[in-house]
Amino acid sequence: MPKQRPEPFDTQEPEERPSKSQLKREMHALQALGETLIAMRPAERARFPLSDDMLRAIEETSRIRSHEGRRRHMQYVGKLIRKEDLAAIQGVFDAIEQEKEQRDHAFHRLEKWRDRLVEEGDPAVDLFMAEYPDADRQALRQLIRNAQRERDQGKPPTSSRKLFKHLRETLAL
Repeated sequence: MPKQRPEPFDTQEPEERPSKSQLKREMHALQALGETLIAMRPAERARFPLSDDMLRAIEETSRIRSHEGRRRHMQYVGKLIRKEDLAAIQGVFDAIEQEKEQRDHAFHRLEKWRDRLVEEGDPAVDLFMAEYPDADRQALRQLIRNAQRERDQGKPPTSSRKLFKHLRETLAL
C-alpha cells in the first residue's frame, strides 16, 4: 500500500493565534497603562473601577526603590490589569481626556478675549459686556489700560496676567 501524501493545501483554515510578539506588545501596553495609573494622584485614581488587589499593588509601588524590583513589580501590575475591566478603565480615561480638552478650549478662549481686549480696547469691552453682563466693567477697563500701558512701554506683562486672572474669575473657570 503506497504512502498517502498530505494534501498540499489544507481545506480548513486553522485558527490564527496572535504571535508571540503581538502578545508581548499587548503586555507592554498594559504595563504602560499601569504606569499611567501609578503616576496619577490618588483623587484621580479613585475614579477608576479597580479591584482591591490592583489598588494595593499601585500603592505598594511607591515603596519600591530598587530599579529591578520596580521593573518586576510593574510586570506584576501589568498582570493584574489583565484581570480588570479594560473597557471601563478606558472609558474613564476618555472622560478625563474630554474634560482636559474642554479646559484647554476654555483656556484658549480666555486668552483670545484677553488679547482682543488689550488690542481693541473699548469696542471689545462692549462686546465682552454684551456676552458676559455680570462682569465688572470698571475693573476690566482699568486692567486693560494698565496692560496696554505696559505693552507700549515694553514692560513685563504683569497687568495682562492680572487681566487674565480677572477674566477667569469672571467666567468662573
